[in-house]
Amino acid sequence: MCYTKGMRMAELSQEMTRLVASASGVFRQMGVSDWTRTRAPGKWTRIEILGHLVDSAANNHQRFVRAIAEGDIEWPGYDQVAMVRVQQFGRANPVQIIALWESFNLFLARLIGLIPDERLGAKCSIGGHAPVTLEFLAADYVAHMQHHLRQIFEGMEADVRWVAGVDESGYRKA
Repeated sequence: MCYTKGMRMAELSQEMTRLVASASGVFRQMGVSDWTRTRAPGKWTRIEILGHLVDSAANNHQRFVRAIAEGDIEWPGYDQVAMVRVQQFGRANPVQIIALWESFNLFLARLIGLIPDERLGAKCSIGGHAPVTLEFLAADYVAHMQHHLRQIFEGMEADVRWVAGVDESGYRKA
């Protein structure tokens, strides 16, 4: 099936909403020890990964809004390791972080669905890297989220509704 650009963002918005809802359902069944147990030496715990996803949502929210409002943007990158460390997500209350992640991502799913066709091609240069389009940035955000959610659910039976057609590089397949 072939979609127009606007339809793709509306579809991505709907699929992201379903992903967030299904992941949140699994999250609520997990105990504190599931969230805080070390996955491997030097690796983030599940709650630290989810905290990183909250940071990712916060950073991408501003990218999306500014690209919609202004068109082409240049935006700084951020040090994800430092952000997780400074906010001490490993010591955070999982219930609070889950609620924040869920709420922020439902809000972002709505925002993605509001991206006007004329802004999909806005050039977004992040952290001095080559520019990508806002359309790519939105799909890449969902791919990034899915990558980290798979890390959280690693070794678990999790009935999660993944967004089909978004690969690891963020490209959306029509």
